[in-house]
Amino acid sequence: MEFCVFTEPQQGFSYDEQRTHAQTAEKLGFDGWFRSDHYMRMGAGSPLPGPTDAWTTLAGLAVQTSRIRLGTLVSSVTYRTPGVLAIQVAQVDAMSGGRAELGLGTGWFDAEHKAYGIPFPAKRFGMLEEQLELITGLWAATAPYSFAGAHYELVDSPALPKPVQERVPVIVGGGGVKRTPALAARFATEFNIGFQPEDVIAEKFAGVRAACEAADRDPASLKLSVALPTLVGVSESELSRRAAAIGRDAAAVRGDDVIAGTPDEVVAKVARLQALGAERVYFQLPDQRDLEHLELLGSLLPQLRAL
Repeated sequence: MEFCVFTEPQQGFSYDEQRTHAQTAEKLGFDGWFRSDHYMRMGAGSPLPGPTDAWTTLAGLAVQTSRIRLGTLVSSVTYRTPGVLAIQVAQVDAMSGGRAELGLGTGWFDAEHKAYGIPFPAKRFGMLEEQLELITGLWAATAPYSFAGAHYELVDSPALPKPVQERVPVIVGGGGVKRTPALAARFATEFNIGFQPEDVIAEKFAGVRAACEAADRDPASLKLSVALPTLVGVSESELSRRAAAIGRDAAAVRGDDVIAGTPDEVVAKVARLQALGAERVYFQLPDQRDLEHLELLGSLLPQLRAL
């Protein structure tokens, strides 16, 4: 299995704090450092220091890390036109020596769009489908690339620059029953399901495998992953302190839709996710200033890799 850190910088973290977090994750041996792509804090709390742009941040981290994979979980199709996003990701891929990954979704946070003047169409699934086709098409094109769709039109694009990787990993996720699994089977290298209990994870994995078979694609060629809020403590008091720091009630922390508890409980949870078919786990760590939390989770990697 692969083990990645997943962060939410819009909740009040500067670029410097993200850099320290990513560099620490790399030192500890995590496989990837991923961040959300949002422009406004969610929920109560100070909005300072304000948002950081996901792909600007990843460009900086590309040259300030050396091994760990870097990406979004996930970028919204509303923020950037697909031609521009294809250039940004290809450039970060080059800057990192071939470590970029692109998670792409429809977006959902209406308030941040209003706050920053970003159009937020009511129907966005068609935009996602076209962006996936366009971006992968631009990267793969060996001649000028044109596209005409309901949402985007490209005419004789030079389809440059090219990524370093032969195929940049593309992550598609969500709980849709038909359309999302079909898109993942068609365009993605990875399907992700987040913030769901184990029975739902099993159901969604089965659905996307069936979609691959319907598309005449080997289901084994699509990586399956899970993203879950993560809280680890060597004692109940430590777990309670970490829960309080992110505004959670310690008594309600444990559940089927989180990775939470003592180190032994965390290892057991990951083992269950692996049994469901997960090949990558994203540990969502909301408090990027709590490096001791990251280090504790990192100390479990040898046990997790031995599962």
